[in-house]
Amino acid sequence: MKKVLLSLVVLMSTSFVYHSKAQTQKDDNLEFFDTVINNHNQLFQMSCIPSAVEMILKYYKVVDFDFYGLQKEWQNKADGSFRDFDNKELYGITFTQKFVLPRDSSFPVDSLFQTIENELKSGKKVIISLPADGGWHMFVICKQTPDGDFVSYSKLGSHTLILRNTKEIVKKSNGTEIMTYRTPPGM
Repeated sequence: MKKVLLSLVVLMSTSFVYHSKAQTQKDDNLEFFDTVINNHNQLFQMSCIPSAVEMILKYYKVVDFDFYGLQKEWQNKADGSFRDFDNKELYGITFTQKFVLPRDSSFPVDSLFQTIENELKSGKKVIISLPADGGWHMFVICKQTPDGDFVSYSKLGSHTLILRNTKEIVKKSNGTEIMTYRTPPGM
């Protein structure tokens, strides 16, 4: 009887330990993206667009963590937009501006959300423009939550910003622009 009880305890313990490990395993790509974010800085007040692009380049390891060439060139350019990176290839990655539409009640929010979802499902990130302090700030959407919302990251200097209610913000703004990208095969 003691052997049966001991076997049962070992079997239950093994099952519990295995189940616990399965729940704590992390997605290596998301972990690496966190590393990219944590080691990145926005250098200038107005350099959030090139900062977001640099985060994508660092995520794909086509530039080093100490690369800030796009922000240094941009600095505090006040009239910049996604248009500056539209159809631009940088280190093999081609960026594309999407949803350049009036932000009003006719904005195709559902289509925007579906586009973002499709990009995330294909393993990519999406750069998005969101309202902040009377202007706009760029974020990188890195994942979708179980309830369907998007988690967006950005930098403000060395401070990391994380939004978990991206859809709500977009809806209140009556839409927004995004930037997607293409990578060469095998990247």
